Amino acid sequence: MMRVKSFLALVALLLCAVANAQMKPVKFNQQFKKLSEEAAEIVFSCTIDPGWHVYSVEEMDGPIQASFNIDKMEGAELDGSLKPVGNVVKKFEEMFGSEVYYFEGKGQFVQKLKLKGGKFNVVGYLQYGACNDQNCLPPQSVEFSHSGEAKGPAKAEEKVAEEEKPDEEKAVEEEAAPEEAEVATDSIAADSVTSDSVAAVLGDGLWAPVIDQLKAYDEGGDANATSSPLWKIFLMGLLGGLVALVTPCVWPIIPMTVSFFLKRSGDKKQGIRDAWIYGASIVVIYVALGLLVTALFGASALNSLATNAFFNIFFFLLLVVFAASFFGAFELTLPSSWSNAVDSKAEKTGGLLGIFLMAFTLTLVSFSCTGPIIGFLLVEVATGNGGWLAPTVGMLGFAIALALPFTLFAMFPSWLKSMPKSGGWMNTVKVVLGFIELAFALKFLSVADLAYGWHLMDRETFLALWIVLFALLGMYLLGKLKFPHDDDDDGRTGVGRFFLAMISLAFAVYMLPGLWGAPLKAVSAFAPPMKTQDFNLAEEMEVKPMFYDYNEGMAYAKAHHKPVMIDFTGYGCVNCRKMEAAVWIDERVASKMTNDYVLIQLYVDEKTPLPEPFVATVNGEERKLRTVGDKWSYLQSTKFGATTQPFYVLLDNEGNPLTKSVSYDEDIDKYLEFLDAGLAKYKLK
Repeated sequence: MMRVKSFLALVALLLCAVANAQMKPVKFNQQFKKLSEEAAEIVFSCTIDPGWHVYSVEEMDGPIQASFNIDKMEGAELDGSLKPVGNVVKKFEEMFGSEVYYFEGKGQFVQKLKLKGGKFNVVGYLQYGACNDQNCLPPQSVEFSHSGEAKGPAKAEEKVAEEEKPDEEKAVEEEAAPEEAEVATDSIAADSVTSDSVAAVLGDGLWAPVIDQLKAYDEGGDANATSSPLWKIFLMGLLGGLVALVTPCVWPIIPMTVSFFLKRSGDKKQGIRDAWIYGASIVVIYVALGLLVTALFGASALNSLATNAFFNIFFFLLLVVFAASFFGAFELTLPSSWSNAVDSKAEKTGGLLGIFLMAFTLTLVSFSCTGPIIGFLLVEVATGNGGWLAPTVGMLGFAIALALPFTLFAMFPSWLKSMPKSGGWMNTVKVVLGFIELAFALKFLSVADLAYGWHLMDRETFLALWIVLFALLGMYLLGKLKFPHDDDDDGRTGVGRFFLAMISLAFAVYMLPGLWGAPLKAVSAFAPPMKTQDFNLAEEMEVKPMFYDYNEGMAYAKAHHKPVMIDFTGYGCVNCRKMEAAVWIDERVASKMTNDYVLIQLYVDEKTPLPEPFVATVNGEERKLRTVGDKWSYLQSTKFGATTQPFYVLLDNEGNPLTKSVSYDEDIDKYLEFLDAGLAKYKLK
């Protein structure tokens, strides 16, 4: 029992450590470097957790760029502006419609100073913004205070001027000096007093922490916790492997390979063991391929591929080539000498190595069918947000799906009789894949088009091409369109092909209203943003908050006996805009938010200065709150235990949560459940 308790305590400590690490995805340190008696610099260095990035100093529309801010400066002056040092990533962000600049992994900012000579004192803060693929932190500050003395030309000039001053003037300055010291002391005392009266400045019990109550509703309610997409990548790979199975290069090989293992050994158990080793070898080969992709590109490079215009053009051309191959224009094959050499080696080598070489031969021989699928999978995975493990996980799913039939049919040989016979249907699978790869190729061309501002792939152009593609796919499945490798048939259409054709044609019809501005939520993740649409007849229902101030909104809600929805957002929050465009636009969601709740929208990057700055403790560290955005950031952190946006929470009139909090998730049904749960709980109070 004691061991169990000790284990649970250790797990709790580890979870706390992970939670603390998630609360601080960016860690800054700063130091003052005196370069000479006339020059110095303040260096801010940061380490950034994987998946997060810190915006640089360049002018950007939306994101919070890094800035150097002075509260007090004596005996020194700025020498130029704040400079980024290191590898600054440049990418086009569709939501902002412009390029953004940021650091990944690590970064550095440097501000140079000119020292005038004599005593100097520099006090201020570096402000920066940080985001990952789902959330953004509120504006963060790195405080600094540096003082000292420098011997320079200015000091020598001051000494001469001092000697030339009359004695009466010196006496006056000496009498004034103590008063200046008193003023500085009073300033510090004022900060201290304000810090002690935070509750009076911010409000009453409405600001009391409710972190434990939120956790009681749902341990996953913290907006800082982001679900890993690796399981989705695994399923994508698994689906790709299943599709590769039914191609002409793989399907006919399955019965031959299984029969070979069973006949070679003469022992069923030995044959099953060899088939298992064969399947495991396939998994090892493709997982090694995933690791190789990561090793060649690196984790940070994989993340940057998604928005790099050059790579998106390359991916577009690559997928077009793959599609043409599946359509029958040519076959992508590896040199036959490779497969012949490996096959010959496998025949001469026995044991485990021989079986492994046989599996390697399969990967080489089937490349003309599996190559485009693997290429498409790796492109999608590399430009996603799964991190450095993504290619490996994707290949693991692909390999398991590809290897599993060899082992299952070896264990149950009677199943071989029920296998569909090879035939023209396998070529149909290849052609359908060609249409899909061509559709995804247009997505990558669209990203490059947005980056360069060509306006060749605006939303209506993109949708028109997709409509034509899926209409042609439907016609192909109905037998109205033929490709070089298609077999001549008797004109009849199978039931399966008929249903697939119906789905494809229906999808094409579904996209037609998008040419006139319909939102088309099913393709919103692929199509260019709505702002590129030249002709738009849609009148979208816009949800507008009733209040932008927490205390005012809570007072109104209490007077009118209505529950409250708080939206912690930011002007530079990409996913906040995505939620508003994809979820809030839904009529059911908009109706509930507008009619049933008092919506309070709090911008954590609001720059309006507070009447008086004050010091508060945020996550165990003292932080000076200067702006309205700082105030809302403080509220989110201390009351709800969250630091990222978007963050949605439902409250009663006393400031207590009604249900779990919600972060970025474009599932409309889940969002409706969230709103309904809050209303149901409020009615019980």
